[in-house]
Amino acid sequence: MIGRRVAVVGGGLAGITAAIDLCEAGAGVTLLEARPRLGGATSSFSRGGLTIDTGQHVFLRCCTAYRELLARLGMTGSVRLQDRFDVTVLAPGRQARLRRSGLPAPLHLARALAGYDLLPVTERIRVARAALSMRLLRPEAPGPGGQRLGDWLARRGQSERARRRLWDLFIVSALNIAGDDADLGLAATVIKTGLLGAAGAADIGVPAVPLGTLHGEASAALLGRLGARVVTGAKATAIEPLPGGALRVRGADGTVLAEADGVVLAVPAQQAARLAPAAALPDRWKGLSVSPIVNVHVIYARRVTRLPFAAAVDSPVQWIFDKTRVAGLDRGQYLAVSLSAADQYVDVPVSRLREQFLPALERLFPLAADTEVADFFVTRERAATLRQTAGCGALRPAAQTPLPGLVLAGAWTDTGWPDTMEGAVRSGHTAAQALITAEPAHLVRAAEPVAPGGGTGQQPAGALPQAGAAS
Repeated sequence: MIGRRVAVVGGGLAGITAAIDLCEAGAGVTLLEARPRLGGATSSFSRGGLTIDTGQHVFLRCCTAYRELLARLGMTGSVRLQDRFDVTVLAPGRQARLRRSGLPAPLHLARALAGYDLLPVTERIRVARAALSMRLLRPEAPGPGGQRLGDWLARRGQSERARRRLWDLFIVSALNIAGDDADLGLAATVIKTGLLGAAGAADIGVPAVPLGTLHGEASAALLGRLGARVVTGAKATAIEPLPGGALRVRGADGTVLAEADGVVLAVPAQQAARLAPAAALPDRWKGLSVSPIVNVHVIYARRVTRLPFAAAVDSPVQWIFDKTRVAGLDRGQYLAVSLSAADQYVDVPVSRLREQFLPALERLFPLAADTEVADFFVTRERAATLRQTAGCGALRPAAQTPLPGLVLAGAWTDTGWPDTMEGAVRSGHTAAQALITAEPAHLVRAAEPVAPGGGTGQQPAGALPQAGAAS
């Protein structure tokens, strides 16, 4: 095995994964992160003595790459994974429950759909027919990749009510876009893999510790043991090719952050476009855009619900998570409301969001009406994910770039999967493998394949309700 120098720019899940793979393949790795901590969008901060997650990220049992990363970090015991998919769906004055049975797929959700009385029986039957029809779609085929999900569903008899009260529960959170506007190919991947695949595929997992502990601290510890050089507070401003094939990473004021034989650029698309040399920029990147997520945080003086999380319909609320224990709150209850596809909320003042969401929560949780609100605040992720509209797949670049030695990582790249934590981890494996197996002498080569998890990232393995990511 020949060890070479590799710089990883970006300390989110994609960069962390790539750095681990490269270290285990024998490379000398320098990980550069602009923020003071690792974890990227999946991190935490302190407020009033509590630990607040930047977003309400969850995963599913079928997110195999992400779950494997947790195992490598030694954090499998720091998450809670359902024994069986089970979601309470709230509406003002009503509620329903979606829980899988012990039957094999696709029959495992038949009983849940049959009892979902937020839709009339006739519409439930039409939903079942459409779902079975979706099993026959091939997302990689040219047709589905350029179609809107809403158009496809409407042609199969899915009413506005069915799309809002059922289909949107999974699509909006997984793709971070209004359900009707979602790319059909990506939506089919979510539904087929998460809901119509293996019976346990959609079982939901949530962090039992703050995201900063789960991802950032655990990653820093592992990379330290593997011998990587981790530099936080190091904002890259340019990547320059050098004579002989090496690459230089520059920081503020022209400082040199690293010189390496290969670089993994694991930052958001817009940032990657600013950092990469012009020779590495495909024209199609110009068509990529982003979609925001807004998180509304409410701390009540007493408990208002026993649910660990729930979805909501006929309400501005989408998904609600009980963050009381994870945040370290001793008294009362801390609920976090995750709003995906949040264009209409991202610039709204906190006072107006308070006026809208406190009454909305009271309609879902009647006990909240008589409970003091100890704190109310909002976090905004303006560029949370790629905007996953119809045809977006054609705009997503592969890991390889035209510039030798420079590879891309990030859930926005062409992983074959939505922009989620699972997609981020898969992209990190793909980028690392591209350098490990590269032929030119100035890149990393390894005598053995990368240690567990180093797949190509081209086969989707999990759906992730995205809140602040889902999957």
